Amino acid sequence: QAQRRPDHPRNLSTFSSPHPNKTMRRGTSPLRRLCSAPPVAAVKRCLSTELPYGEQSPELSYINRGPRYASGPSTFFRLPHVLFEPSQRGINLNDDEAVVGIVGVPYDGGATNRAGARHGPRGVREASCDHVRAYNQSTNMSPFEIKNVKVRDFGDCVVQAPWSLESSHAEIHDFYSQLLTSGVIPLSVGGDHSITLPILKAFHSSHAKTKGKKLSLIHIDAHADTGDKYLGSRFHHGAPFRVAVQEGFIDPIRTIQIGIRGSLADPKQWQFSYENGMTVIPMDHIHSNVRYVKNEAQSYSIDDIVAEIKRVVGDGPDDCAYVSFDIDVLDPAYAPGTGTPEIGGLTTREAQQLIRGIGDLDLNIVGCDLVEVSPPFDAAGVTSLAGANLLFELLCILAKSSRRR
Repeated sequence: QAQRRPDHPRNLSTFSSPHPNKTMRRGTSPLRRLCSAPPVAAVKRCLSTELPYGEQSPELSYINRGPRYASGPSTFFRLPHVLFEPSQRGINLNDDEAVVGIVGVPYDGGATNRAGARHGPRGVREASCDHVRAYNQSTNMSPFEIKNVKVRDFGDCVVQAPWSLESSHAEIHDFYSQLLTSGVIPLSVGGDHSITLPILKAFHSSHAKTKGKKLSLIHIDAHADTGDKYLGSRFHHGAPFRVAVQEGFIDPIRTIQIGIRGSLADPKQWQFSYENGMTVIPMDHIHSNVRYVKNEAQSYSIDDIVAEIKRVVGDGPDDCAYVSFDIDVLDPAYAPGTGTPEIGGLTTREAQQLIRGIGDLDLNIVGCDLVEVSPPFDAAGVTSLAGANLLFELLCILAKSSRRR
């Protein structure tokens, strides 16, 4: 009788099934069952080749199952998949346990020009599955082996009625409210940048530590996204942080915006950021080895930017920060697949160094997102590849922060 392939989806059911496991002890919450470590026996069934790395934990053994081109359905970083159900509202995890949930938000109804970011989660998920490994040799850590921190692919937040921008945001807010109430730490993949607004709203309304409080914001982007009403809506992807300030979701004094550049429709397009006390570091003031800037006294290296982030955001126990990374902060040479590309941006290496620098600050980071990857405009998948690797860097700093909580 022919044997089923080790990577057959039915062999992966141990990790993806939302149904209670009969062997689990009584009183174990559904979310903890879903996020429990892969059992060793099941990991061995999933291995199609002998690993050359020696003895590894069940987590890494599952992620490193090979070969990479034939390892079953794509998930973020080849992680076990969790089917998150709305009925899980109110589930609590142990105080010493944290679950980082990577969530795709395939929605681009807030794009003002080129749509396509709805395909971003799929593109980044596949690139991460194919090309990103489990260990970060630059920071000497793996986010999948941090004690009492589990990382899982929580699938997609799928908007059921995408034709209305405001109702779509309401659906995203409801999903994240349930996720945060359950104790999951979200790492989100968009989607256009308008999705960040309902996520911030969910932190304001539902997160145990930030409920009713204003978050600090680290915003890395080519655009300040504090524009005004456009084509009849104030909720488009060029204005989420204006609304977030107006609604009290973020503190503008503890907000820093990095990489702003490009031509404008109006010279006062981002005036809201300056008038409300946000710290803005335009791309013209960022240098690496080249020091050709308008004002030498205002030039920043990557290390200078990291120091400024610490000054603005704060690292106290009650200073909760959110990181929002728009892929268009990269130069189009590195990320052509995005809705609003602007030349003269960061390199992928500079972006990695910036995120790693944030990780060294010991900030209390409660969530992150990476948005605006648009595969229809991509070339040879380079934007999805950049997005997947930068998502890995964000995962590393979020997992580290979760461990310290």
